[in-house]
Amino acid sequence: MRILYLHQYFRKPSEGGALRSYYLSSALAKAGHEVELITAYNGKTYKTETIAGVNVHYLPVAYDNRFGFPARIKAFLKFSWQSTRLAFKLENIDVCFATSTPLTIGIPALLLKKFRGTPYIFEVRDLWPEAPVQLGYIRNELLKTVLFWFEKLLYRNAAKIVALSPGMVAGVKKYKLPVPVFLIPNIADCQFFQPVFTEKISTLEPFIISYLGTLGRANRVDFLLDIARICQEKNLQQVKFIIAGSGAESRHLKQKAQKLNLHNVEFAGHFNRKQVQKLLNRSAATYTSFDKIPVLQTNSPNKFFDSLAAGKLCLVNTNGWLQDLVEKNNCGFYADPHQPAVFVQKLLPFLTDATFLKTCQQNARNLAEQEFSREKLSRQFVSLFGQ
Repeated sequence: MRILYLHQYFRKPSEGGALRSYYLSSALAKAGHEVELITAYNGKTYKTETIAGVNVHYLPVAYDNRFGFPARIKAFLKFSWQSTRLAFKLENIDVCFATSTPLTIGIPALLLKKFRGTPYIFEVRDLWPEAPVQLGYIRNELLKTVLFWFEKLLYRNAAKIVALSPGMVAGVKKYKLPVPVFLIPNIADCQFFQPVFTEKISTLEPFIISYLGTLGRANRVDFLLDIARICQEKNLQQVKFIIAGSGAESRHLKQKAQKLNLHNVEFAGHFNRKQVQKLLNRSAATYTSFDKIPVLQTNSPNKFFDSLAAGKLCLVNTNGWLQDLVEKNNCGFYADPHQPAVFVQKLLPFLTDATFLKTCQQNARNLAEQEFSREKLSRQFVSLFGQ
């Protein structure tokens, strides 16, 4: 089967970032499918590259997490236009797979179906436009109406829909469309990430809590700085926080840390995959952070699943399925982000009991292997193209 894979933010392992499309497109190629993947990069000219058996087309459409909302919309529309032109030049495409965000990724898929009869599978990585509406980026009522209409149009015309969390599945199914919806969460790469469990605890050795990922408005990493402040006030000198990421809020967060005179926080910048692996090996725990907004409770952050694979204590600040995962599997805990003192209170037992900490870390790894392994979820994904 000849498959067109559309993803504006495709990344390969050497670049870091979310690797879901790398995992899944390469799984399709390994299964014997011919895969043409269209993506964007911050370059000047169109180029192609073969990556893990996938023919990747790079379109010159600049994008940065520091872009304001108008600049982001411009980049989305530019990629949509260029990818549509390229998609219609590719011959004999049997099926198209389009993965959001942004929602505009569905435009070339929809046009291919309308004018060539090519079916498409649509993947929902975020409930868009619900997320930017709740975050306050989209306030115009007419624009909201148009975007929600377009979302429903994309779902209605899809042959199948893939969603990354139970909350996203519910967000799609609320439209009550006769389209099958499949839950395929983000992937834990249990081959690349090998656990380094905590065998002993010493007040002389740092207890590292790492944050990995985007420093954006939706992530509200301010919450982690509030926790660091409480730890410093309580003289928990062994607790250290390493923030590895970049984004629009980076400058603000550094200024806040400086204003609070935090000596237990390190900003490490953007990490590639190998650097992420090394940091996780040093860390006892990771912190997954989102703003306290309902739609963000449905998120399926890739770094959370890296943490599971690496066997880390998983600390989360969102209600919903992430809280359920860590609590039901005893591999971490949830704490309300507006109550940093409660977080620190919940953390205290892990600072003194190495056996308790190691047990929770082992539970995280077991969960990764049993429910979210690359092999298991890749098989589920590839099977969609044979049904």
